[in-house]
Amino acid sequence: MSENIVLTDINGAVGTITMNRPALHNAFNEDMIAALTTAFEEMGKNDAIRAVVLRGNGKSFSAGGDLNWMRKTAEYGFDENVADAMTLGKLLKTINTLPKPTIAVVHGNAFGGGVGLTACCDIAIAEKNTTFCLSEVRIGLIPSIIAPYVISCIGERQARRFFMTAERFSGKKARKIGLVHESPEAEELEDVLSGILSSLMDGAPGAQRMGKELIREIAKRPIDDDVIAHTAQKIAEARASDDGKEGLSAFLNKQEPGWRKQVS
Repeated sequence: MSENIVLTDINGAVGTITMNRPALHNAFNEDMIAALTTAFEEMGKNDAIRAVVLRGNGKSFSAGGDLNWMRKTAEYGFDENVADAMTLGKLLKTINTLPKPTIAVVHGNAFGGGVGLTACCDIAIAEKNTTFCLSEVRIGLIPSIIAPYVISCIGERQARRFFMTAERFSGKKARKIGLVHESPEAEELEDVLSGILSSLMDGAPGAQRMGKELIREIAKRPIDDDVIAHTAQKIAEARASDDGKEGLSAFLNKQEPGWRKQVS
């Protein structure tokens, strides 16, 4: 690659991954997808990193698919298209299952796959005037690979509207329908991010990892005896874990647990 299309930075316990194709509004192609996947995998394995932030350089977070990449895929056969789409599927799964908190910091435009990147992060904040769009139907496509993550955020009812109309909507609207958690003014975005990161550092990293796993395991399942038994087993595992023992001991003795001391 002739350009650094993905930048990475580690500041204390926070890792930042930045899409860096500003002239193309961070539209992604196979190279961008591969670079993002590698960056998230590496940060996921780095025990010194407690949280990972995803950003986009320039005027936009991400405009979705790169035009030249889409022209190339238009010439693919069915099997080639499946293989190509699976690379994006791997990226989204990597982010979704990363064993530590992920935060999307969104501004400008987030179209198509950019909405998917927003949805598969654990926490998303977007400037109030960000423009979101699930634009695929306008070019005869569907938001298929990103659909599970987007639907989990906004629900089936909202997906029925925006998957079919490709309407543009603001960061404020995105918050209302559940795609993002916060939609501050542009000048307040970094303060909101700092507050979220500070809250994350108060939590035990092992417990956060287990919490993410638990959500994936029980979301949408009926609250039956199997789920009740599963959650009982999980809290027993948490109590027996190093984080659980240390956290409870620190709480009872009015002390700071080690994970807070490490990032203070």
